Amino acid sequence: MRADDFSLQSLIRTGTAGPAFVFDGTPVTRAELTQKVEQTAAWLAAQGIGEGDVVAVWLVNRIEWIALLFAAARLGAVVAAVNTRYRSAEVAHLLKVSGARLMVVEAAFRSIDFAAILTDVAKTEVPALQKLAVVGADAIPAHWPCVRFDAFDKPSPPRPPAESDVDLPVLLYTTSGTTKGPKLVAHSQRTLAAHAVSIAEALTLSPQRHSLLAMLPFCGTFGMTSLLAFLAAGVTIHVLDAFEAAPALSILSEHGITHAFGSDEMFRRILALTDAPRPLTKAEVFGFAAFQPGWRELAAEAEARGMPLFGLYGSSEVQALFSIGRASDAFADRIEGGGWPMSPQAKVRARDTETGELAPPGVSGEIEINAPSRFLGYFNNPEATRDAITADGFFRTGDIGRLRGDGSFVYETRAGDAMRLGGFLVAPGEIEDELKSCVGVADAQVVAVDLKGQARCVAFVIPAQEPQQEPQQEPPSQEALVARLRERLAGYKVPARIYFVDAFPVTDSANGIKIQRTRLRAMAVDRIASE
Repeated sequence: MRADDFSLQSLIRTGTAGPAFVFDGTPVTRAELTQKVEQTAAWLAAQGIGEGDVVAVWLVNRIEWIALLFAAARLGAVVAAVNTRYRSAEVAHLLKVSGARLMVVEAAFRSIDFAAILTDVAKTEVPALQKLAVVGADAIPAHWPCVRFDAFDKPSPPRPPAESDVDLPVLLYTTSGTTKGPKLVAHSQRTLAAHAVSIAEALTLSPQRHSLLAMLPFCGTFGMTSLLAFLAAGVTIHVLDAFEAAPALSILSEHGITHAFGSDEMFRRILALTDAPRPLTKAEVFGFAAFQPGWRELAAEAEARGMPLFGLYGSSEVQALFSIGRASDAFADRIEGGGWPMSPQAKVRARDTETGELAPPGVSGEIEINAPSRFLGYFNNPEATRDAITADGFFRTGDIGRLRGDGSFVYETRAGDAMRLGGFLVAPGEIEDELKSCVGVADAQVVAVDLKGQARCVAFVIPAQEPQQEPQQEPPSQEALVARLRERLAGYKVPARIYFVDAFPVTDSANGIKIQRTRLRAMAVDRIASE
């Protein structure tokens, strides 16, 4: 990639040996990928899509997804990524906010009935949508006219469209939902391509030595960012259409995959399928996002079995893989969220949430980031964009963390999850780890509530279910756990209440299963009120 070329097309290294992608055992060369992009650009133009038009893409991981994004870049159009886990209300919101004129959709995939979901979306909710393009079928039952996505059946155009302005919006990710619905994060070819090259360089990727298993959905920044980075490096990418542990393990072992990225739960499921002491002999960097309790224990087990896990950090706004741990870091530091920014031009700082002043190294505050990977803004939402970006161009992440003082940083928790206890900012994970170290505790989650005008923390604990437990052995009592924590933690960190539950409330996202802390807070308030 030339220093002055930030187009997506520049990421396709056509002179590199080996396929760009392998889909279900079928290789796609870089020349074939370029041809499919040109065919798709011509097909979109024939559908009336041009500069500024939005195309919603509601597909699992397939070559059509990639071709549509790169083709939109040719035309100056914008792709709105639709999560395949979305249902009618979420799909309707995205289509309405984006103003998509065309939606490219699966005919069917496993248990997902795309047509049934769309029948619950009223035409009046999404007035801009004009037609559907169906992959894998001529049409599906819907309120809108349907055409078949047959771009690859068409001959390549004699004169493919020229590349559009690399600073225009080209891809929209959805943020986490709020009471007003998710916002759309806009990225340009420049922000996507520059970050992809930074990752390729920071990880010193080599087409001869490395390979990637793409097991995250392309509709999210975690999946798309890793895909673009390894494409930029000329590395072969093996793709799962949707994550399943068994085929993931098969590809990892049979093809000697060196790199993979996913949630802690994904790697937990993969390891659980094999008894081999070191099942992945070629593994080098497996980056993971920690969404579930017990991730430190998982990382230790994975390390012992030859699967080196690396903590990382990212968001839709600054893109996934913004930073990652290094092999030279101590194990405990390497697996923490955060790490070292991929781009040497990236700047990270922490701001004290109480004083508003910049926090020195070692002191927790809200993480602020300015980097080439930073988003353009929230699509069609200038007010939210102004609120999210400081006067000097830093993105307010809404995450709490601290600088290490050596150029790296530590992600601790979401700002909404951080607890101000006893006048100090406390990450829930600190208390949760202590609870999980107690005998008889399998998992724990901690939230803050207002108790008689004072901020106190409340813990939810899942008792361990050990098959070897004596029948007469009782689960740990609240009193015993509190006594243990008083020995280990400052008084203001000791939970005011500890409640035992069978499971935590969770929700699915494009990147993994996340615990719903908001629901836990509501549960805590309700239980205290009923006492």
